Amino acid sequence: MDLTSPQHNHLQNELIRELERQEGEKEDEDIVAEIMRRRFFPALITHKAWEGFHFADHEIRITEATDCYGAVVWPSALVLCYFLETNSKQYNLVDKNVIEIGAGTGLVSIVASLLGALVTATDLPELLGNLQHNVLQNTKLKCKHQPRVKELSWGIDLEKNFPRSSCHFDYILAADVVYHHPFLDELLLTFDHLCKNDTVILWAMKFRLEKENQFVGRFQTLFDLEVISDFPSLNITLYKAMRKGRVKVRPSKVVV
Repeated sequence: MDLTSPQHNHLQNELIRELERQEGEKEDEDIVAEIMRRRFFPALITHKAWEGFHFADHEIRITEATDCYGAVVWPSALVLCYFLETNSKQYNLVDKNVIEIGAGTGLVSIVASLLGALVTATDLPELLGNLQHNVLQNTKLKCKHQPRVKELSWGIDLEKNFPRSSCHFDYILAADVVYHHPFLDELLLTFDHLCKNDTVILWAMKFRLEKENQFVGRFQTLFDLEVISDFPSLNITLYKAMRKGRVKVRPSKVVV
């Protein structure tokens, strides 16, 4: 075969793509394995079910409830926690004002607090008791700023509870907030209300059904979306987003 022929070049390109795909799969598997190693279980059965996690140089114990989606630690939360910990220089949370929507068990909020952020962990009223318990148990006397727990029902009383004039968040954190529920419009409204021009959204999304997946397209009508990390074996993508149309500040000229 002529080594300069189009057929040979095509085969060579196909081989390169296949090798890159295999390398990507191996890297994905290695990182996912590392993330999952952060989870541990009690050696003895206790009267209250809990799971343990190692993040931000701390052992975190999370009490779960199997009767509610919001009271279980889902893999997307582990992905986001791992990202926050391993990218703490690029995304420095120290003294930053952070809100987590759909905080659930509170794991992401706890990790953000341990990394130095001033955190507001939010969720539905029926989840606040367990959320408060987990947050207090894992952050008391361990954090620079004691995190707050606050009710947030997506799309409801947003201006009353989080007035635009006084609420400014540097980061919005969200893990697995898009699934089979009827409040996707309200979720988008909540992102829109809480996000200022300089707010950074870090969102871990697990892809499931087409209807829920279409939310990403709707989200992009309001926000510039960038893929930070992708985990095909988990069907999870980690996004960074910022509001569209924001004014970009140009560095001023130095006058000599």
